[in-house]
Amino acid sequence: MESKTPFYEQHVAAGGKMVPFAGFLMPVQYAGIIEEHRHVRSAVGLFDVSHMGEIEVWGPEALKFVSYVTVNDPAALEVDQAQYSAMCYPDAGIVDDLLVYRYPDHYFLVVNASNLDKDFAWLQEQAKKFDVSLKNTSDGIAQLALQGPKAESLLQKICDLKLSDMKFYWFKVGKVDGVDMLVSRTGYTGEDGFELYFDKRYAGQIWESLFKAGKEFDLKPSGLGARDSLRLEMKYCLYGNDIDKTTSPLEAGLGWITKLKKAGEFNGRDVLLKQKADGVKRKLIGFEVEGNAFPRQHYKVFKNGVQVGEVASGVFSPSVAKGIGTAYVPSEFAKTGTDLQVEIRGRMIPARVAETPFWKHSSIKK
Repeated sequence: MESKTPFYEQHVAAGGKMVPFAGFLMPVQYAGIIEEHRHVRSAVGLFDVSHMGEIEVWGPEALKFVSYVTVNDPAALEVDQAQYSAMCYPDAGIVDDLLVYRYPDHYFLVVNASNLDKDFAWLQEQAKKFDVSLKNTSDGIAQLALQGPKAESLLQKICDLKLSDMKFYWFKVGKVDGVDMLVSRTGYTGEDGFELYFDKRYAGQIWESLFKAGKEFDLKPSGLGARDSLRLEMKYCLYGNDIDKTTSPLEAGLGWITKLKKAGEFNGRDVLLKQKADGVKRKLIGFEVEGNAFPRQHYKVFKNGVQVGEVASGVFSPSVAKGIGTAYVPSEFAKTGTDLQVEIRGRMIPARVAETPFWKHSSIKK
C-alpha cells in the first residue's frame, strides 16, 4: 500500500498522473513530460519531493560521525552551508547519495525515499561507535523543489530572506508566506532554484501561496518524468540506476565529492585509496545515440560487436533533442568521442561517449 505525500490532493486537482514510486503515490506528469521539462529550463516549475527522507544528527561527536559515514568532508562546511555527498559500505559500494546540511548545533541529512529505512538502520548501526543521537523526522516534513531561472523572483515575493545573497548550496531558516522553513538554494535539475522543508501541516497553504505568487511567472507543477530527464541531462546520479551497492564513488565519476585526504577514518577509505592508486577498471560514461532512438535502463551497450556494458539511465533529451544515457564501460572505452553501439529493439544503434553535462546552459548561480 503506497503512502500519500501531503500534496496528494493538489496533484490530483492539477491533473497529475499518479504512479507508485518509492512507496508513495507520486505524479509522473501533468501536461506532459517534455513540456514540463522545457518549462523548468526556461521559466519555473514546482516539484513535490516530500517522499525524500530526513535524518537529524545530534550530539558532541556529530561532526566526527557524519565524516565517518560520508565520503565528502563535512568539516569544510560553514554554518548554513550544504554539501552533496555519498555514504559507502566498507567495500566502497554506495549505501546512498545524500545532502548534508550544517546547522549551528546539529547536522541534517536528506536521503533518497527508496533507501530511507535501509539508510536509517545503517546509520543507527554506525552510530553505536559515536556519542550521537539520530532522529528520523521524515514523516513530519513536507518538501517542495521550486526550480528554474525565474525561481528566485517568484519566491522572493513571499519569503522574508534576501534570496539574492544566498549562493548555490547554502541555506537559511526563514519564513515563506509566514511559515517557518528551511530555504535551501539546491535542486537536482541543473537550473537555479530552491528546496523548501517545512511542517507538513502547512502543505496546502504553501502550495497555494506559491502558485498565487507564481501566476505572473507562469509557474507549473512538474512530475517525476521531467525530474528524471532534467537530472540526466546534467549527468546527476540516480540511486538504483547509476549508483548502488555494487558501484564505488570513483567508478561513478564522484571523485569530486570523495575527500580521501580528510582527517579521520571513513567507511570505504582503504578500498577507495587502492582504486585511486590502481585506477578504476570501469567508469560511468555519458553517451548520445544517433537518430530518433533513445535508450532505456538495461539496454545492452557494445563496442565492435562485443557487449561492454548496459545502460544505467536513458531518456530522450528535450534540451539537446537526442537520445542520451549513462553506462558503466571498461575504462579504455570511457574517453569522450569513443564510438559505441546500443541495442535498441533488436537494432544496433550507433552511439558516442559524450562530454557531460549534456545540458550546458544552466541558470545556476555559483
